[in-house]
Amino acid sequence: MTRKRPLLAIAVALATAAFALSPFLTQEFAGFRPEQFPVVIDFWPVQPAGWAFGIWGVIYLWLLAGALWGWFRAPHDPDWQQMRIPLLVSLCLGIFWIAAANAAPILATVMIFAMAAGAIVAMLRAGDDARVWQVRPVALYAGWLTVASGVGTGVVLSGYGVMTAQSAALTMLALVMLVALWVQFRRPAEWAYPVAIIWGLCGVCAANLPSGNWPVIVLSAIGVAALAAGFVLRGRAGKSRRAS
Repeated sequence: MTRKRPLLAIAVALATAAFALSPFLTQEFAGFRPEQFPVVIDFWPVQPAGWAFGIWGVIYLWLLAGALWGWFRAPHDPDWQQMRIPLLVSLCLGIFWIAAANAAPILATVMIFAMAAGAIVAMLRAGDDARVWQVRPVALYAGWLTVASGVGTGVVLSGYGVMTAQSAALTMLALVMLVALWVQFRRPAEWAYPVAIIWGLCGVCAANLPSGNWPVIVLSAIGVAALAAGFVLRGRAGKSRRAS
């Protein structure tokens, strides 16, 4: 007799579907707005260009495909099971994140840190047997949340007058890069994680080009180069170890 599919796999699939549908049930979000803060700033250097947020479409679809694949093809697989709880926590928070971001930026920033932590833990716990459906969509999700956490914090710090917009941008971008390089070191084969961060940093560069904000542009470009180089070098090292 076929065993019943575990509730955890079903819960992840349902939470992913709800997460993917959440943008249709709330006001569109493409970054924080100046009027949401007591210190009105016309431009946040830390925030990517609006088009960069289009990556969410890929994230939603890939996460949903992976969750369904895991539900029907690997419902009992221990590599899937150990990543499902942190992923489920992240997704459940994500269902309400857009509504929070439009109404309460500080709450949304706290939530996205928790979402990012859950996604990163899930990525690090995932196995290697079905990368395209298991770890890779979660890695893309975790990478974008790493960027979004830094962006949200930078905006809140400057929007509430704790730091200038420029200082907040430089500080948070540097922290994003440090976290990204650490996670990449822990899971060097997963290109989707650095790709999401590189996408976000390119969006930051594009947003700052019209104003010629070269400190932010150069710092973001350094992050892109470091992540790309890290992936290439670690990939070569892995091939050398397998060959020997």
